[in-house]
Amino acid sequence: MTGPEPHPAQAPAPSLPHRAGRVWAHVGQPFHEDACDFLVIGAGRMGAACALYLRQLAPGRSLLLVEEGGLPNEEGATILAPGVWTAHDIPAGYGAQAEWTREQLLGALGSGKALEVETRPLVELFPPGTDAFPDLLPTPDALASAPDALALLDPARLPLARTDPRALTYRPGSVSLLAAQQAISLGAGLLLNTRAELVPGGVRLHRLTVTNTHQIVVHETRQVRAGVVIVAAGAAGPLLVEQGLGLHTRHGRAYRQFPRLNLPSGPHTPALRTGGLTLRPQNGGYTLVPAIHHRDPHGYQPGGGSLTGVPTGLRREVLEDLVGLMDAVPALAGGGLELGRSSADVPGAWLALPGGRPDAPPQAEELAPGLHLLLGGPLADTLGLAAAHGLAAHLARLG
Repeated sequence: MTGPEPHPAQAPAPSLPHRAGRVWAHVGQPFHEDACDFLVIGAGRMGAACALYLRQLAPGRSLLLVEEGGLPNEEGATILAPGVWTAHDIPAGYGAQAEWTREQLLGALGSGKALEVETRPLVELFPPGTDAFPDLLPTPDALASAPDALALLDPARLPLARTDPRALTYRPGSVSLLAAQQAISLGAGLLLNTRAELVPGGVRLHRLTVTNTHQIVVHETRQVRAGVVIVAAGAAGPLLVEQGLGLHTRHGRAYRQFPRLNLPSGPHTPALRTGGLTLRPQNGGYTLVPAIHHRDPHGYQPGGGSLTGVPTGLRREVLEDLVGLMDAVPALAGGGLELGRSSADVPGAWLALPGGRPDAPPQAEELAPGLHLLLGGPLADTLGLAAAHGLAAHLARLG
């Protein structure tokens, strides 16, 4: 399950009518389930999509989707993911999976329901002397219809560009929500505000509640047997496996922040990328998506850095990247960049790195019989849905 899968076929519609599943949103709703065929930990984009595809491909088998927070979880990586599909991010051999993911986004995961997906070009910018790509254009030509984007940078330092006119921007949190809703309509159960702990043969579930002093406590604990457990908890997934079952994994994680650049963008402004930094037009400004250079060591706690001695909310690695690009993109040196005073002021989340590599595609791995780890990682925007479908199809074939 680590290499590219064949082009996934469109998931067939269930042939039999289904009774809608159930949602347990809080501890006031009694939960008595003690067994299921499939149990998915994590209702982010990867977990919710895998749950949906399992309900489509194996409609006769029961499924429980478990999420520690709400839907979508506001502290998870899915809700902060950049949501940029681009052909520029497709590794060799993954073209079919990327195109299928694009079709699923435009078709709202095959349901035809509306999802806010915009066809917004991505323009990648390069310094003088770049000849790695045959389709390079002069930057002023590539951005002729987007003067607001052209005003952010210095064309003399970034004179060359290539454009992906088929790029999409979307909200991964909306994908997660829609996939979970569809899975429930096809009979899946969803258990929210529940922390999962892996145990042999299933999962121990700790249902959480908030006291009147705003403390999160365990209200009750219940063990559920599961034929197959899919861990799709993002960067926390490998830790769940190692802590619960003692199985070592080779995967890593990195902390990614998303600073805000408060300069005008419009509905036709393309997404920009240079030096690994993506500037995604969003909410009238730009969300900055820094490059990921390496995994963060175990035990690392994100903290803010300092710029000319002044404390900021951007960690040192992000600051170094932005300072290195300020000559080519002068807008980064202006007052539009939100630095914050501590890391709490700049949105960020832990991101899984499949195989510990920043450039690795999404991955599904069988760690033990009946236990699968599903990781999205940095390329989840372009390949994540195909990876989730590939695992669901594999499990459905096993019967």
